[in-house]
This record gives sequence, C-alpha cells and structure tokens, in this order.
Amino acid sequence: MTKRERVLAALHNQETDYVPGCFWRHYTPEIERGEDVVEAHMKFYRETDVDFIKISSDGYFGWPEETLKNLNDVSELYNIKHVPMDSPYMTEQVDRARKIVEAANGECCTFYTLFCPLSVFRLQVGWDKMMECIRKDPKAVMYAYNIIAEDVMELIKALITEAGVDGIFYSVQNAEMTRFTLEEYNAWVRPGDLKVLDYMNSLSDCNIIHCCGWDADAAGTTNRMESWSGYQAACISWAAYVDNLDANGIKELFPGSSAWGGFDNRKCGVLYYGTEEEIKEETRRLIRECGRRGYMLGPDCSLPTDIDIKHVKWVMEATKSMDYSEL
Repeated sequence: MTKRERVLAALHNQETDYVPGCFWRHYTPEIERGEDVVEAHMKFYRETDVDFIKISSDGYFGWPEETLKNLNDVSELYNIKHVPMDSPYMTEQVDRARKIVEAANGECCTFYTLFCPLSVFRLQVGWDKMMECIRKDPKAVMYAYNIIAEDVMELIKALITEAGVDGIFYSVQNAEMTRFTLEEYNAWVRPGDLKVLDYMNSLSDCNIIHCCGWDADAAGTTNRMESWSGYQAACISWAAYVDNLDANGIKELFPGSSAWGGFDNRKCGVLYYGTEEEIKEETRRLIRECGRRGYMLGPDCSLPTDIDIKHVKWVMEATKSMDYSEL
C-alpha cells in the first residue's frame, strides 16, 4: 500500500499492511509563516517518515476582528463583524495549505488544523475574559462565535476545494471537568462545535476530531468526554494519558470512527525520554492492544519542540517491521 492508500484505509476502518502513524509539533514564531513553515512541515515529514501530514495553523491563532481585539464588555460582542475571505488571515492559510499539498505531490494525505468556534474566541480574548463573558451573557458569546463559525466554514471550503487538503483536523476543547457542567457545555459550546463539524463533514469524509487534552492537563484535571458524545468524523485523535482512555475505549465512545493516538506527548512520556528499544516496544504494545484495523499511531497532542525526532522515526520503524501475523 502507498502512504495515501494506507491512511485512507485506516480512516475508514479497513485493514492495512502495517499500522500507519503521524506525529506533529508546533513551530517557533521565527518560522511559523511563509515559505519557512512549508519547508519545516516537509522536512519533518521526510525525516520522520510518518504516513501523513497534519498541517499546523501556527501564526493564525486567535481572530483578527477589531471587536474581539479591543473587547471590554460582553455587550460589545453584538458588534462583531465577519472576517472577509480576501483578508491575509484567510488567504495566507489557504496558500500555506496549497503549497504543502503541492509539495506532498499526492504521496500522502494532508489535514489542516482548525479550532472550534469558542476556542477561536478564547484564543483571541483569553481564558479569563471568555469565562467572564459567557457567565455574564452566554447568548452574546454564542452570537459572536456563530459569526466566527460562519467565517471558519468559508475557510474550510477553500482549504478543501481550492488548496486540496483531504480533510480538517478539528480541535474541540473547553470540556475540562472544572470548566463547565455537562448541561452548560451542551447549551453554550456544543452548538458551535457541531455547526462547523457538520459543514466540514458535508465536504469531506476524511475529517479528524481532536479531543484536546492540553488545557485539561494544564489544569490538573481531565476532559468530560461525554461532552463530545455524538460528534462524528472519520477519525478521533485524543489524549490517552490525560483522559485515561485507550483506543478501544475511544471507539466505544465514537462508534464508527477510527482512532489515532496512544503515545503520551509530554516530557514524562516514553516517546520523549525512552531508549530506542523502549519506544519500539511501546509501539508494538499499542499495536497488539489496538489491532491493525481502524487504528493509527500518534501522540496525545503536539510534541515538545526539543524532542529528538529520531524517536518518532523509531516508532515508524517498529510498526513497519512488526510481525502482523500474530494479530
């Protein structure tokens, strides 16, 4: 199988010749835009020999809208305006994706990273302001994130139909146990999540939901995973170590979806500190546990910037050389 064939098969719960894998990292401000970041993506892909490319949206976190940039009171959210598709914020992301797709030249699948509407809002105004606003007037926040969602949907359309990415890596967040109750999440957050998710699924059957554990880990808690019950995508990426859930558990929570993950991305995880044999044995353990159908090796979240990328290559060497006859 080619890398592209292998990943498409895994996404859709078909058996593969070996279990594919992909890992990713953030890029420093010095190279997070322009040609440098395109070259950085391709360099990481070539040197680690992963099976596909998750395209970072580094440099485009937040939302370039004047109301949000200068937000004082929640009532001002009703003044939010659309960000036009011909703005640099939009066109530069589409251009980044297009260049990486062209550089991959059909060899592998590509997925562009985007965040759910409330997280886009939060990345611009900050945690404290987001919580202040949503506690004071949740309808105003929902009004604002619906405007954001509509613009994100236009960006998704361009990424898939113009840039040529295979799908979207859609990061859903804000479900930490200490953030909202399940009832609050369902009322205030879920509608925005699903508005974008349903639209991207209408354009591609190769989308990935990333149940992000970054903020939960930082807060010393876990995600309330049932907040995302019923969310649908070809594949689920999740924080196995933060949320204490293996791939089989993820498949139970998201019936019909494949699973991508298994490795702790933090510096306390074997992928960061382990020897070659330790990392290869962990790879084999995950494959034995999860099987070769509908599973891909990957991290809980972004890798530390100082990780030795040989460690990722060892994972790929282990999955390719494994004796799958025992499964």
